[in-house]
Amino acid sequence: MNNKIPIILASASPRRKELLEQAGFLFSIMPSNAEEKMIEEEPNLIAENLAFQKANDIYQQLKKENKNDFIVIGADTIVHYNGDILGKPEDEQEAFDMLSMLSDRTHQVYTGVCIIYRGKGSKQVEIFSERTDVTFYPLTAFEIKDYIGTGDPLDKAGAYGIQGPFAIHVREINGDYNNVVGLPIAKLYQTMKSMGLV
Repeated sequence: MNNKIPIILASASPRRKELLEQAGFLFSIMPSNAEEKMIEEEPNLIAENLAFQKANDIYQQLKKENKNDFIVIGADTIVHYNGDILGKPEDEQEAFDMLSMLSDRTHQVYTGVCIIYRGKGSKQVEIFSERTDVTFYPLTAFEIKDYIGTGDPLDKAGAYGIQGPFAIHVREINGDYNNVVGLPIAKLYQTMKSMGLV
């Protein structure tokens, strides 16, 4: 895919980088360091707003020094279970507690995406979110500790990565698999296509 307008990914996530590369996007990376604030209550709106905060932070930085057209993509993934938002665990104990809670149950993964396009001096913003239901097999304490020992869960919302060694514990997903990885790449492409950006 030959996108003619420069794309900036406002995320340091290696998973999002890989998904964009696999889809053929040409882009650069400029992670947002903005302090994230949860100002919504519904999980889809929380994810969307956090994605907007990231994208808008980079947009504001770039527009000061760049008079050319560009696109900023921000994304944020959260895990929702039984009314609670599960972010990245602070330590191994919190990761253990999260995975124990999700064992043999179904939870929701929401990824919010914000696309900000600066074109001909004007600003166009498109925000959406995707939901995927994920069900785990029952997990033993040994299996959870063994997984935590890999170090994989500590930088991931809900304390797991579906595409890594934890895949053996996922019974079922209902929805977009890539959304759980961290970016609903098909919906992103279709949205950018509808905006005339690809």
